[in-house]
Order: sequence, then structure tokens, then C-alpha cells
Amino acid sequence: MTTYPRHVRKDATQPLPTILVVDDEQSIRNLLRMALRMSGFQVIEASDGRTALGLAARAAPDLLVLDVRLPDLDGFSLAKALRAGGNDVPILFLTARGTQQDRIEGLESGGDDFVVKPFSIAEVVLRIRAILRRTRGEDTSSSRLVYHDLEIDLDAHRVFRGGDEIWLSATEFNVLECLTRNVEKVMSKNQIFEYVWGHGDGQNERVVQTFVSQLRRKVDHARSPLIHTVRGIGYTIRTEPTRL
Repeated sequence: MTTYPRHVRKDATQPLPTILVVDDEQSIRNLLRMALRMSGFQVIEASDGRTALGLAARAAPDLLVLDVRLPDLDGFSLAKALRAGGNDVPILFLTARGTQQDRIEGLESGGDDFVVKPFSIAEVVLRIRAILRRTRGEDTSSSRLVYHDLEIDLDAHRVFRGGDEIWLSATEFNVLECLTRNVEKVMSKNQIFEYVWGHGDGQNERVVQTFVSQLRRKVDHARSPLIHTVRGIGYTIRTEPTRL
């Protein structure tokens, strides 16, 4: 019988937070949509500023991930328009420039934080969670992932197996989170690389192999293995099938 990971929430009746992703690059929207959904968020999208203004008013998202450079209305102007209309939705800016002046202008326009392109998906997710905690006074996303005897505390960045804590680096943690959010589903090396580092070009297999090997030594050591290789495809988390 398939056992899916439990997303343990502080309030199980509370709907998943909705993130409005605003970027004119389809590839970036696709990447963010996939990663945010895997991280326990609902996602809506806009490719330009005016569409985003309408969606922000109609859909009442919990947070905007907003590219600064848009074809019709730049991100700073869009943020100012939202604030002028009384909309206080939190805003995380995406920008190719990370100068001090850009950050000052972004904060003055009503933004809450910045991520500089090229970005790590894991960093975007962490910053979204941090903004929502600050602005709403609570963690509105799933706080733990539990699969069999594996438990991941997303807030504290702690991992337990059978009640014993396992010490992981930040990157190891992010790789394990990616796999655990997709238990019993095979994740390609490129999908894992995109989730953790924010981009993938098919040339990063050795990097993923290295981190998965390190995870195996820590997570599966002297225990029934959870991390499995699917030859020619990638990796998955599952329990060993019962042999009769």
C-alpha cells in the first residue's frame, strides 16, 4: 500500500497559502510553480504587471513573487500601485541586479525582501516562509514532513530517523526535502538540481550523485534503506517492498 508523506500543519483546517508569481519568463514561472507546489503552496501566475494587478485584487494572494523587470509595468511601480490602493500583500522581489540602491528602492516601494537572479529555489522558499511568519505572525506552510520513521522539521531545519537526529548540511537538507515531498515518485537528477540550485542544464548529474551518496551514508546508515536509485532515471524515497 502506498504511504504518502504527511504535511503536518499547526492548523489542519487552514487552506494552503496562495503565491502569485509575476515574471515574463515562462521558464522561471514553470520552475517556481513546480517548486512552490512541492513546498506546500498554491500558485497563480501573471506574465505582466497589469495582469498581476488584477489578480492581486481578485484572488487576494498571500504573497507576491515579483520580477522587477516586466514588459509593461516594472515591479517597483506595481508595488507602489498596490500600496496606493490599500493592498498590503507581502512582496518578494526577483531582480537581476542586487545593488544597494535597488534594495532601497524596492523597500521604499513597499517590498519585503529581495532574491537576486540566478536564484536557488530553496532560498526562495525559505524567504517566502520567513516573510509569511513575520507578516502573519505564524508559519502558514507545512511545518513538518513525515514518511514512515523519517521526519523533517522544515522550520528548524532538523531531520530525525526513528527518533534519532541526523545532522545534515543545508544542501543535503534541501535534496532530502525535494525527495521526501515526492515519495515513491522518481525524481531525475536534473529535477533535483533545479529544485535545490534553481536551474539545471543536464550537466549537473555528478553534483546530485555526490549529495545523494552523502545522504545515504547519513539517513540510511544501519537502517532499512529509504533512498533508492532508479537506474538511468534518478532517485526516489520509498520503503523496501515486503517479500513473501
